[in-house]
Amino acid sequence: MSRWKRVVRATALVAVAVVIGGVALIARGFRANSTPSALEVAVARTVRNLAIPGQARNERNPLHISPENLQAGRDRFLASCATCHGNDGDGRSTIGHNLYPRATNLRSARTQSLTDGELHYIIENGVQLTGMPAWGHPHGEANDESWKLVLYIRSLRPDSASGSATLASVPGPAHYVGSEACAKCHAQIYDRWQKTPMANVVRDPKVHPDAIIPNLATNTVAKFTKDQIALVYGSIWKQRYFTKVGDDYFPLPAQWDVGNRKWLPYHVPNTGDWWTAFYPADNMQRPTGPTCDGCHSVDYNIHTKQVAEWNVGCERCHGPGSEHVANPLRTNIVNPSRMDYVGANDTCIQCHSQGRPLASPIEGKYYDWPVGYHVGLKLGDYWQLEDHTLGETSFTHLPDGTAHKNRMQGNDFVQSVMYRRGVTCFSCHDVHGTKNYAQLWKPANKLCLDCHGPMSPNGPATPTLEAHTHHKAGSTGSECIACHMPKIESEGVPGAFVRAHTFRFITPAMTDKYKIPNACTSCHKDKTTEWATKALRGWSGRSPWRAE
Repeated sequence: MSRWKRVVRATALVAVAVVIGGVALIARGFRANSTPSALEVAVARTVRNLAIPGQARNERNPLHISPENLQAGRDRFLASCATCHGNDGDGRSTIGHNLYPRATNLRSARTQSLTDGELHYIIENGVQLTGMPAWGHPHGEANDESWKLVLYIRSLRPDSASGSATLASVPGPAHYVGSEACAKCHAQIYDRWQKTPMANVVRDPKVHPDAIIPNLATNTVAKFTKDQIALVYGSIWKQRYFTKVGDDYFPLPAQWDVGNRKWLPYHVPNTGDWWTAFYPADNMQRPTGPTCDGCHSVDYNIHTKQVAEWNVGCERCHGPGSEHVANPLRTNIVNPSRMDYVGANDTCIQCHSQGRPLASPIEGKYYDWPVGYHVGLKLGDYWQLEDHTLGETSFTHLPDGTAHKNRMQGNDFVQSVMYRRGVTCFSCHDVHGTKNYAQLWKPANKLCLDCHGPMSPNGPATPTLEAHTHHKAGSTGSECIACHMPKIESEGVPGAFVRAHTFRFITPAMTDKYKIPNACTSCHKDKTTEWATKALRGWSGRSPWRAE
């Protein structure tokens, strides 16, 4: 088609669009939360496509895929795009949903069918009569940041023409092959994963003699030898030891406090955890299969008591990989990042939560993990999170609903606004491994500020972070997690605490009312809640809930 014909056609379509738009306004008014008609969408899409110059459409991305470029693209996406397009690119954010037209689903087959040049042009120049702004330099200078963003958008590519991720059949014909099989194609990811707690939470001391941290001869709590230890659990906060009798593993009655370098007794009394009442207090009458092994392995079989792999291996989150290894396609492996936010979060919540199986007991046994669930299924069909009653303190919850027991990040997170807005666990955590023990994509403050920078639509509504926190920049009190993720519960040993994942600011007034820890006096231990409340009320521009 000649340039003149394209101009004529575009002009005609614009005229049609004006007529259609006028009819829509008469019918629906000026409401932005209306759904455009199919004809409106078709016309707008055609006009947009015609507006992209042929030279720009045919441009190729000058940058290559690399971890550095993808990370830079992700950073740009979270800072500039996620507010409308959602953290996972599906366009289902609150703002994106209420735009007219709605924010584009970047995962859809239609979006992914655009050329790199078309995506780059749209990013740089925006789309008129929509909420899509121009992100390019005002004078048209070359912008590698936009090309990095194109690379990241490509990484969101769906697995089917429908735009939805196609999940492997679980359970199905595929079988588990072990994480080493994944290393052949995903060497860099595998190498990073090997250094994570996920890959090292369970070790056989006969294979890994260095797994046992302390000198067993110093153990005065409960004597046992290296030969008695079949498996070692943990290495960051605490380390526990399990012996094997028949097909079962049993916890030995002593644990090592890693941080404080001392031995502590280990047994779970018949108080608190719902399942303890169904097992004798004697450790040697409490096999770990019902209580521990289901989360610390891949595909624990409750009948044979065998596992496909110890530790949280690749297939724990991606499903059985035999078909994918034989024929590497996006359609024959589970990828949680391409699932909706509920399914994606279920991948993590299955173990990072306190609850009980819906079917309990199962063949006469009481399990502390979601028996039958595999990634790709609906966790709620297998697992019930521990209930709590507002205003009451329980073994698992504080009166406001915040968890005060370890392994309850999921219980907290599902209550949060973050969860309801479609944020996923791996929006913040890179489960394949980073340089910090929490496996965050980047330092906590930088991570939070990707979406919550000063004057961002997501808050805070202050020109600087310091104006929001009322603490000097760079200080502990100016860290986002100090107030929004306070340390709530011990990880089973003194001094090792789990942070709350509700992201709520707990006020001093709530401490007085419910006897729960708050962010202010948790740091200012020499101060009272009265002092903290007075200080908060003195802050300029404060919201009432900050103090009350």
